[in-house]
Amino acid sequence: MPVFQESCAEQIQAQTIIIIHPGSMNLRMGRASDLNPNVLLNAVARKRLQGGLEYKDPILPSQVPKTKELTQAMEESRLQVSHTLQSCLQSDGRRRYATPPQQIAAFNRRSNPETLSPSGGEWIKTDEEVVVGDDILSLNPEADFNIHFPYKRGELNVHSGPGGSLRAVLANLKIIWEHVLTKKMNVLLKDLRHYRAVLVVPDIYNRHYLKELTTLLLCEMGFGGCFLLQDHVAATFGAGLGYACVVDVGDQKTSVSCVEDGISHRNTRVRMDFGGADITQTFFWLLQKCAFPYKTCNASNRLDALLLDQLKKDFCHVDLNVCGSQEKTFIVRQPQIPTEKYTLQVGDECLVAPLSLFQPELFKVTGMHTVHTQKRSMGDPEDPHDENYLRETSRRGAKENLEQTLELPEEVATPAVTGEEEVVVDAVDSAPISLGIRDLDTPRDFVVGPQQLLGLDHAVLQSIDRCPTDDLKRKMYSCILVVGSGMKFQGIGMWLHNRISLQIPYMYRAEQLDIITQPKEMDPGMTAWKGAAILSCLESAQELWIGRQEWEQIGVRILRERAPFMW
Repeated sequence: MPVFQESCAEQIQAQTIIIIHPGSMNLRMGRASDLNPNVLLNAVARKRLQGGLEYKDPILPSQVPKTKELTQAMEESRLQVSHTLQSCLQSDGRRRYATPPQQIAAFNRRSNPETLSPSGGEWIKTDEEVVVGDDILSLNPEADFNIHFPYKRGELNVHSGPGGSLRAVLANLKIIWEHVLTKKMNVLLKDLRHYRAVLVVPDIYNRHYLKELTTLLLCEMGFGGCFLLQDHVAATFGAGLGYACVVDVGDQKTSVSCVEDGISHRNTRVRMDFGGADITQTFFWLLQKCAFPYKTCNASNRLDALLLDQLKKDFCHVDLNVCGSQEKTFIVRQPQIPTEKYTLQVGDECLVAPLSLFQPELFKVTGMHTVHTQKRSMGDPEDPHDENYLRETSRRGAKENLEQTLELPEEVATPAVTGEEEVVVDAVDSAPISLGIRDLDTPRDFVVGPQQLLGLDHAVLQSIDRCPTDDLKRKMYSCILVVGSGMKFQGIGMWLHNRISLQIPYMYRAEQLDIITQPKEMDPGMTAWKGAAILSCLESAQELWIGRQEWEQIGVRILRERAPFMW
């Protein structure tokens, strides 16, 4: 009987916890008790002011002008991947073969569309000032609406254009979240004080943004409590794993870090500014090279962008048994133009596009991509006891421990100083340098290739290499968890397995390399949301909640005590 009561209490609690997982493309939001969240386009359209500037965030990252040098570099990378594929074997031991692109292009040039209906419907007309989520796709592109995606490349989309200030981005988030609460979840905004929210945040986070998001949830929206949870930690809970090297491939970013017992090791975190949307643009470039029959396709058109994204999902794979050209069909349905069915042939383009994750030079079609690591705090006037303060005050003890451990020779040992503590700190600063010992808290830069790009396999290897102990490195090599919606290609887990197993340092090769691409048979795009829902109902999570009153009184300092990660 007591067990039944407890589960009832948990169930009631789960119904009043809202899990919010915002991404660059989609927002996932629902009750902790829901089997699946509401998923919608994470975007808002606002009526443009009279004489106001036009601004529209694209669904796909924009292609950059193709200079001769860029085209040549991408063509070299494409050939490199093609040659690798041709050297692979099928599962029956036969060599793979490929149909020449010229032959595929000849078929596609002769392919003419078949008209299915004279028109694909009408654009919606609306008097609304604000349109949220998937409804923006039905707005006429000529209508005077500005379109904003609050997240870009996995972080808040703060920019210098109209609606690009932090305040404007937060206002857009508030509108989207309140829309889901009222229209999809039937939650009255005046009742939010009875609900609590869990916000899934990026693994590599910006402290200032997190502070503003917490204020948004507690003070502006009025939730009764909230806490923040890193996406990689949430993913391990969703997959039911105690530890994993988490590989999260989203729409516009790819991030890797090593998580153990609910803690993401800071030095192992890395984020690259490319994801599933860049694979879509690379695939479009490859299709155009072999005479894509839908000649008027324009990646900056919202509906064409979604069509290309769907073609990538339907056609792309990493199945080495599929060789030669395949005939495919797709339908173009847009308001006010005839609905047409196209037939085309595709060959190894369907494998080359997903493999651009390992050959990121192909992503240059969308420009240069930055590699991010977790930076130290620059200090916050509201938080005098921040990590810089803690690090400085802990150095004295660290220095003493270092001397005892290493048994310094007489002439190297720093003379004991009595009196001023600052002098001791200065001495400690210089001691590790004279001993050639690196400050273990300083993240090493990830080593990127000559073109400043980091492939997925190298990101995983370097992330694991930054684990503090050999034992932890072994554990991470034995469990690599792939989540996010950007890498859902058949066979890509085996490709990642082979790439990593060839490069694992010799001392760790005895480990069983396990790569999990579909944890618990669920959609990998849902794993982090599901993990946050599971964690929020655990008894141990009760001490994480931050209430509005204490946030207003104590502010950002409470995150040092309550946040389930190092603030």
